Amino acid sequence: MHPDLSPHLHTDECNDLISQLKKCHAEHNVLKFFGTCNEMDRAMRLCLKKERLDKRERSKQHAKMMKTRLKEGPKEEL
Repeated sequence: MHPDLSPHLHTDECNDLISQLKKCHAEHNVLKFFGTCNEMDRAMRLCLKKERLDKRERSKQHAKMMKTRLKEGPKEEL
């Protein structure tokens, strides 16, 4: 299954691939079951995976930063 394919959740690149896949499915009602749209589906899944891994890495970096800030304690204000 795919994650939510709402446009506001993804980059422009992935949104283009999602719309191409939806268009292919609309144009090929029966042939989609025989692999007509598989290449677009693979490209879309790769793009979504890249987005997910990038988000995961950003979250990891943010967690490291927050952990060091907590260990340092509150900053003294003059």
